[in-house]
Amino acid sequence: MAYNDGSELFPTAIKLLIAGGFGVGKTTFVGSVSEIEPLTTEELITEASIGTDSLAGVENKSTTTVAFDFGRITIDPRHVLYLFGTPGQERFWFMWDELSNGALGAVVLADTRRLDACFEAVDFFERRGIHFLVAVNEFNHAYHYEPEEVRAALHLKPHVPVVLCDARDSRSATSVLVSLIQHLLVATMSSNSA
Repeated sequence: MAYNDGSELFPTAIKLLIAGGFGVGKTTFVGSVSEIEPLTTEELITEASIGTDSLAGVENKSTTTVAFDFGRITIDPRHVLYLFGTPGQERFWFMWDELSNGALGAVVLADTRRLDACFEAVDFFERRGIHFLVAVNEFNHAYHYEPEEVRAALHLKPHVPVVLCDARDSRSATSVLVSLIQHLLVATMSSNSA
């Protein structure tokens, strides 16, 4: 069965992950680009997390993602992006294995004030062979670093793109997704020609 234009009733689903450390802006990123009201699993940070979750650098944060965030972007009737924001706290990392099943690629959000918070995400995607890029979320009052400086600090391979963004701005976040799709296309063409 098909639409009048010949396209299939069910579009091709493209699953992308938005990952990174605690408090880097994953929920904000998904919310800024999603065409639907995003599904979030934000819960209040309680005293129970004291000693378990470090709030260093994000002392004013009052909520955290405990499962995942979900958003959608319809590119055209045949292609839909499904965005899954991963939880950032170490105690919820077991969700990453489930969320990464079927993922075509990922955005690793980084905060230069706490760059070490994204090492685990970089390692996770490298170990699983999932193509990703690093998007530096430029927070107010954070020191500005050039993409090549971030690449060196994270010991990224030369083919991994590093871009700058503001997760609160839909155009900026959309630009990150465009860069990721371009990266995935290049990676796919390279592996097909090998």
